Amino acid sequence: MNYRIEKYTSTMQKEWDEFVLKKSINGTFLQTRRFIEYHPKDRFMDYSLIAYKGNAIIACILACELKEAEEKVFFSHKGTSYGGIIVSPNIYNASSISVLMDLFEEYLKNEGFKKVYLKMTPSILSRENVDLLDYFLYQRGYTQYNELNYYMRLKRYKEDILSQFSSSKRRDYRYSLKNDLIFKELTMPESIKGFYEVLQLNLKKLGLNSVHTYEELLDLKLKRFNENIEFYGVYQGQQMIAGSMVFLFDDKIMHTQYLSSDEKYLTYFPMDFLIYNLISLAVDRGLEIFTFGICTEDQGRYLNLGLSRFKEGFGTEYCLNKSFEKTLML
Repeated sequence: MNYRIEKYTSTMQKEWDEFVLKKSINGTFLQTRRFIEYHPKDRFMDYSLIAYKGNAIIACILACELKEAEEKVFFSHKGTSYGGIIVSPNIYNASSISVLMDLFEEYLKNEGFKKVYLKMTPSILSRENVDLLDYFLYQRGYTQYNELNYYMRLKRYKEDILSQFSSSKRRDYRYSLKNDLIFKELTMPESIKGFYEVLQLNLKKLGLNSVHTYEELLDLKLKRFNENIEFYGVYQGQQMIAGSMVFLFDDKIMHTQYLSSDEKYLTYFPMDFLIYNLISLAVDRGLEIFTFGICTEDQGRYLNLGLSRFKEGFGTEYCLNKSFEKTLML
């Protein structure tokens, strides 16, 4: 088979993004060049790859080069939630994926990489089943790490959203209705800045640093993915007390990228009010899935049970976000 791998260059941006969004079974806007290049050019050492069969793209791998103890690590990707191997349906068969994996590892070895770490597209976001990719990574000796992802199938919520909540979550939502809370979409820079300030309060409480600057959030929303990224806030009077940034995938899925609230107003139950309204919005739009993201840390080894109970109260189901790691024998 006439397969080859090339390192990505900026001249390939258009064909990369078209393949990821329109010609792959597991690509999302988070793996496009249009998304990843909101980062300053010196933040990551990009080492993304494109695989071809003849002149046709058959796979993309969004990745950067890291160093561990002076050894080169191929990591997909520090600048987004996941990178992984994005494949064409035209080669989604055992023979072709086997050849692709051999070619991929041979390329990395020839380029002097000691280790490879792949953060795969979550199954809940893939347009088709990608278990075949997982199998060939397992077959080639990759270590698998599992993060526990929480989501809801929205057809259960169409008739009565509250009936899907636990009794305690129904109670908390009803308490929230007594506090004159207002749910709003945030479309202007000043209101998005209000959300960002609430987010910073949350992160400071947790001892974490923000992944994005305020300017980067505006860039993503207003200049790159206006139709895929939205912001919502909960107000008490003129004060924003909770909010969320959400991602929209394929007109089917709403994902809460950030959920934040001001702890001074916890007795108002603004987060329960916010989530109820986001679910209601997703149902009204005819979306199929609402995802909360993970409750795990340290490559899935630690489960935050308090956060898990909070998300489960809204009626969640579970799936796995998979990552794979291997040390290459040069």
